[in-house]
Amino acid sequence: MARSRTIEIVAPSGYPPDALAAERGMARLQAQGHEVRGGEAALRRHLRFGGTDAERAQDLNRLADPARDLPDVVLALRGGYGAVRILDALDYAGLARRLAGERIAICGHSDFTAIQLALFARAGLVTFGGPMLTANFGAQTESAFTLEHFWRALESPEFTVRESIAQAREVDVGGTLWGGNLAMIAALVGTSYMPHIEGGILFIEDVNEHPYRIERMLYQLHLAGILARQRALVLGDFTGGKLSPYDNGFDLSSVIEQIGSLTGLPIVTGLRFGHGPDILTLPFGARARLQAGRDGFALTVSGHPTLS
Repeated sequence: MARSRTIEIVAPSGYPPDALAAERGMARLQAQGHEVRGGEAALRRHLRFGGTDAERAQDLNRLADPARDLPDVVLALRGGYGAVRILDALDYAGLARRLAGERIAICGHSDFTAIQLALFARAGLVTFGGPMLTANFGAQTESAFTLEHFWRALESPEFTVRESIAQAREVDVGGTLWGGNLAMIAALVGTSYMPHIEGGILFIEDVNEHPYRIERMLYQLHLAGILARQRALVLGDFTGGKLSPYDNGFDLSSVIEQIGSLTGLPIVTGLRFGHGPDILTLPFGARARLQAGRDGFALTVSGHPTLS
């Protein structure tokens, strides 16, 4: 069991369609001995968002206030849509001054990827792709895998993720670990919120996207020169996409084959990261080494903020 932490809830995207999930998540965290702040964010509603744009931006901007005690963990309420609307309103200079070098973990995934891209590009902040309040901590059945890996990533200066899924080729590369939701990454191509990462290990996931849309977004990254700057591409969970007879055999494996042939980039599959019940916690912007082959893969991560 992790030691007691202060966890602050932020809502940069949508509001929870199931209010009980938010209550359940906060109650579980409190029962584990953690102090939970910012729970009022779960009660806000504006259109389909978890508050107005100004309220949602302020959730993050208040972290820049030097007079305010920082939490140990900043936890996204949920994903959905809305993060892109507040990117122009974030105080990147203030956040960089206040948070650089601090032992603080900012965590979320899905739509939250837009925030992570922007914080790394504009403030140089390393954040964590990982669980969120409603979908994970507030799930009907909490995942022991998710909980264990969350605290291990936040409290360990180095950790290794292993999977025994056989890979198509031998890989041994090092670089900057980054990524998250593919749709969010593709949406920020060509903007000042897309970080320029040379020699990266890019991990991606998505939900409810047909394989042709996944391929189209990967082509966008290829045509923009982003894939050419990476050393490996790691695929997490791609759930909810529905095939039809018209696809005529075109599926995710076809996409992997095409993108691998097109780019020459090593592609590793089977990372437990995405919209499934089990989700790893991965530091966006940390150092990583990826080794893969017929026996599976190992991803070793270091150089990320760890909680004291």
